[in-house]
Amino acid sequence: MTATPLEAAGRRTFLLTGWPWRSAAHLLTSPLAALPTALISIPLIMAMANAHDLTGWSWTIVLSTALIAGLGPLIATPLAGLERRRLLLIDRRPVTAPTKTGLLPRYTDPATWRELAYAALLAVLAPALIAVLGVTLAWALTALLSPWLVANGEHTVALWPVTVSSPGEAIPCAVGALILLLAFPYLLALLAGVHGLAARALLQSAPNQRLREELVEVSRSRARLVDAFEAERHRIERDLHDGAQQSLLGLTLQISMARLDVPPDSPAAERIDEAHRQAKDLMNELRELIRGIHPRVLTDRGLTAALGELADKSPLRVTIGADLPGRPPAPIETTAYFVVAEALANAAKHADATTAAIHAHWHDALLTLQIEDDGQGGADPERGTGLTGLADRVAVIDGRMFLASPPGGPTTLRVELPCHLSE
Repeated sequence: MTATPLEAAGRRTFLLTGWPWRSAAHLLTSPLAALPTALISIPLIMAMANAHDLTGWSWTIVLSTALIAGLGPLIATPLAGLERRRLLLIDRRPVTAPTKTGLLPRYTDPATWRELAYAALLAVLAPALIAVLGVTLAWALTALLSPWLVANGEHTVALWPVTVSSPGEAIPCAVGALILLLAFPYLLALLAGVHGLAARALLQSAPNQRLREELVEVSRSRARLVDAFEAERHRIERDLHDGAQQSLLGLTLQISMARLDVPPDSPAAERIDEAHRQAKDLMNELRELIRGIHPRVLTDRGLTAALGELADKSPLRVTIGADLPGRPPAPIETTAYFVVAEALANAAKHADATTAAIHAHWHDALLTLQIEDDGQGGADPERGTGLTGLADRVAVIDGRMFLASPPGGPTTLRVELPCHLSE
C-alpha cells in the first residue's frame, strides 16, 4: 500500500485513486494553517516595505524579531500538532512528536525551534505556492478555451508569453493546456509530496532525542523502583518486628509462665522446656532474618559501623579502612552494605580465603568500595548468579562494578556508586 503521493504518482492507476484529491486538499488548506504565523509576521513585513526609513525600520525589525521569538514558540507547538495530523492526508506514516513539559522547556527545546522554522516556511511558501498553482490553472483553462474565444476574429487573448487572435494561433496553446491539465494532478502530488518530506524532517522527533527521552524515562522508572523497594523493605521489617517478633515474644513469655505451674520432674515439664527452647531459637532466627533484611546498625550508626559489624561476624580476618565524611543516601548505603556482605560470604564459601580487606572512601561525589581477599580466585559471573545479581543491584543506582579474579587469586571487587553525602 502506497504511503505518500510521490509513491502513488509512479503507478499507472494514480489518476483513479484519491491521491490527487488528497494532495489538492492538503495544498489548499496550507495557507489557513500558516495564517497564525503570518499574523505575527505582519510588523516584519511592514518594516521590509518601509526600508527607506532607516530609524523606524531598525526599531520595527527589533520589535518584530522579539515578537516572533516570544510568541513564535507558543504558536509553533500547537501548529505543529495540527500539521502532524494534517500530514496524514499525504503521508500515512505516523509522525512522532517530541515530548515537552512546561513553558521553559518549550523555549529551550531544539524541536520547538524546528517547529517554528517550519511555521515560518509555511507562512512564506504556502500563499506563494497557491498563487502559482492558481495562475497556472487559470492559464491552462483560458488556453484550452482560447480557440472558441477568438473564433469570430474580433477578440484577442493574451496567453503569456504570446497573444493569440485566431483559432490557428490558439490551437497549439490549447493542446499545450490540455497536456498541462492532464499533468496537473501529478504536479499536485509532487508539490504535496515535497511538502510532506519537509514537514516530516522538521516535525518528526529526532531518533536520538527519542532515545534520550526513553533513557530518561527508564532512569526515572528505575529510581521509582528503588524507592518502592525501600518502602516495601521498611514495611516488611516493621511487620516482622512489630508483628511476628512481638507475637513470638508473647508466646515465649506464656511458655515461661507455664513452666512455673508444672512440677519440674514431670514429663510435661520436659516438653514445655523443649518448646521454650525452640521458641527462643525461633526468636533468634527471626532477629537474624530482620537483620538480614536491613541491619539495625546500618540505620542507626551508618555504613562504617555496619562494615565493622560485618567484619566481626565474618569467619575471615577482615581489616577495614573507611574514610567517609558523611552518610550516603539510604539506597546507596544499603547497596554498599550488601555488596560487601556478599563479597565476604563468597570469599569464605567459594574462594577458601583466610583474610580480606575492605576499603571505603568518598571523593568527588563518588563512593568507592574495594574488597580484596587472598582466596583461590577464578570468580566468574558466568558460573553463578551471585555476581550478576550484585552487578544488577549496583546498576540500578547508576553504579559500576569491576572484578579482577585471576586463577590462584587474589580477588578484587571494586564498586563505584555516585552519590552526595549528608552532614
